Amino acid sequence: MKILVLLADGFEEIEAITVIDVLRRAGIEVDSVGLTGGWVTGSHNIKVMADKKISEVDIEKYDGIVLPGGSKGVENLLKSSKVKEFLEKANEKNKLIAAICAAPLVLAKYHILDKRRATIYPGMEKEIPYPRDEKVVVDENVITSQAPGTALLFALAIVEKLLGKEKVSEIKKQLVV
Repeated sequence: MKILVLLADGFEEIEAITVIDVLRRAGIEVDSVGLTGGWVTGSHNIKVMADKKISEVDIEKYDGIVLPGGSKGVENLLKSSKVKEFLEKANEKNKLIAAICAAPLVLAKYHILDKRRATIYPGMEKEIPYPRDEKVVVDENVITSQAPGTALLFALAIVEKLLGKEKVSEIKKQLVV
């Protein structure tokens, strides 16, 4: 199992790091991938060294893709033709696609949410076709979540989708959730 977490300048740190940490604890291989280069600066000026650059990545080698939010990060994701290409290929092959906070907006722009229920940062509900007022929504291969405060629930939903409830129970016990 191999997951790609896209990091664009302005990403929400809690959302990205929580997902990377929880997935790795679950035994899932995770690559953090920067849009522009090695160092990526989060929305709260925390610099993170990405494992890879987007130009070095073949989406075919991954089982899924995760988009952290952060308004500037989402703006930067939307500017990347590679992000669009990756999401379209992942969706065609029914791979996991997960987005949190404002990032479901990216999925909506690329028509991934056209026939799916989803959630998004409170106040942005008009940006997605079938909004739900839930912390985490799973609809087929797509998982969405609302905000930094829901990052752990979001990460656990990804683990459950990929590895099942038993693995989630194990991780919750480790984390004392």
